[in-house]
Amino acid sequence: MTLSDYLQLPFVQNALLVGVLVALCSSLLGVTLVLRRFSFIGDGLSHVAFGAMAVAAVIGLTNDMLLVLPVTILCAVLLLAAGTNARIKGDAAVAMISVGALAVGYLLMNLFPPSGKSNISGDVCTTLFGGTSILTLKSLEVWLSIALSAVVVVFFILFYHKIFAVTFDESFAAATGANTKLYNLLIAVIIAVVIVLAMKLVGSLLISALVVFPALSAMRLFKSFRSVSICAAVISVLCAAAGILIAAVAGTPVGSTIVVANIGVFALFTLASLVRGRI
Repeated sequence: MTLSDYLQLPFVQNALLVGVLVALCSSLLGVTLVLRRFSFIGDGLSHVAFGAMAVAAVIGLTNDMLLVLPVTILCAVLLLAAGTNARIKGDAAVAMISVGALAVGYLLMNLFPPSGKSNISGDVCTTLFGGTSILTLKSLEVWLSIALSAVVVVFFILFYHKIFAVTFDESFAAATGANTKLYNLLIAVIIAVVIVLAMKLVGSLLISALVVFPALSAMRLFKSFRSVSICAAVISVLCAAAGILIAAVAGTPVGSTIVVANIGVFALFTLASLVRGRI
């Protein structure tokens, strides 16, 4: 089959739509997280989502989103909204929750294997690294992804200036009367939603790539918050679309292919930055 033939398939069209939307949301919030030196939170929350997914499978929930989303949101609020007032600081808290959730989830799935699941290791590997789940999305999952992605984009556009202020100088933003705790809370909730959506795209271990690489690539050539955000969004969308199409044609894992595409773009932007610096 040629690429045009694949583009006619409904499941490839759904995967492209959801993948592009998730990549767009990840890149927009990724700029904020990278600038606040909290880029590793994506990795931590993805492991939390994996642990919650394992619990949902063990107790037999037909729709694991009912458990995964609230648990991930709660942990995001605890990690991000607590800020510097937490007894355990940011990077240590992320590491503890990340490793703990991953270990508990895998242990539960081995001790209490879900009914009808004979290949636990294969299921775990697919969840961690991504497989073809993005190509087998159900109609409900597609519409849910579209709705949640729309909420994220609208939130970023409407509160752009507040996000900018909280990102660069939270103390100054609070001094000017901005409710920084509320905006931190909203950012935490939105991040959790994006992480849960991205799990089907790249797997829980590779989610940080969607958050970090587009932002870092854009920062090689651009300096303003607006230009970095726009460039990161374009990079992320193009890499996601290219990764999904290449994976569909070549039969490679979707998540890994998208990440490799992001690595390639980062290398190109780094080279361009070095050339511009010499000139």
